Amino acid sequence: MSADVLVRLTGVTRRYESVVAVDKLDLDVRRGEMFGLIGPDGAGKTTTLRLILGLLPPDAGSIESCGLDPRRDRRALSGRVGYLSQRFSLYGDLSVDENIAFFAEIHGVSGWQPRRDQLLDMVRMTPFRTRLADRLSGGMKQKLALACTLVHTPELLVLDEPTTGVDPVSRRDFWRLLARLQQGGLTILVTTPYLDEAERCTRVALLESGRRLVTDTPDALRAGAGLALVEIIARPRREALTWLRSRPEVSEVEVFGERLHVALRVSPAELASHADRLASGLRAAGLQVDAAQPATPSLEDVFIQRLRAAGAAEAGGAA
Repeated sequence: MSADVLVRLTGVTRRYESVVAVDKLDLDVRRGEMFGLIGPDGAGKTTTLRLILGLLPPDAGSIESCGLDPRRDRRALSGRVGYLSQRFSLYGDLSVDENIAFFAEIHGVSGWQPRRDQLLDMVRMTPFRTRLADRLSGGMKQKLALACTLVHTPELLVLDEPTTGVDPVSRRDFWRLLARLQQGGLTILVTTPYLDEAERCTRVALLESGRRLVTDTPDALRAGAGLALVEIIARPRREALTWLRSRPEVSEVEVFGERLHVALRVSPAELASHADRLASGLRAAGLQVDAAQPATPSLEDVFIQRLRAAGAAEAGGAA
């Protein structure tokens, strides 16, 4: 395995009886990057992480993690990896300090006190070090869990949907911490169902039904999507949606809150003029238009496009 690749999966398949959770997956995670596994529930994200960590054996294919076979060398791998699962277990009747001390001793870290103090300062929890874990907010529990995961100074940090159920402010703070860790040289592999979080990753892999649809940087995925998009805010929204879907130049309309993302069958050079035409048509139909302008595709737009293309290809193959 190349020295700049920390994790490699080659043709990996994992089944649960008749269900294929991971399907011939090829994946590389490079040193020093923040790599995101992106996809809906059931896409195979958590299973992929468990395979990488040696918690599950593959049914086919090969895996290397930190230069090790994750099943054969699982004990050695545990010293090189920090894993924050969806249900990371803190001990509610122990204080913040005591939880970190406990995880330091599990990993056999000697002289861990300076490391604990450094981590508490990083996650801004030094004032709360005597507080019981059960008395922490959801966001603070995640920060403490992160500190416990990092106490043995791993070279790879693996996080499975770390901000699910966390409030928006705590989510933002948590991702700032991850960015700081990555800038310090730590390799981070994270799963998330939130496409706005995926924008923060160095590279992302879009997964669906255990298959990898594409891997690239967020910027490259948006630039290569070839989507001509107009963002429209119009009222009543339902009537606007119906009108837009009736237009021959409109290929798709997706709803994002009060905004409508309208994909057009036009070239990028024609986008601005078509945005004006759609706005005029909506007003002529008696609707109120608050905004109509060309839009840069988001990762969510790209993911939806890739899902539809994959579905169409599968349907065509079945036919």
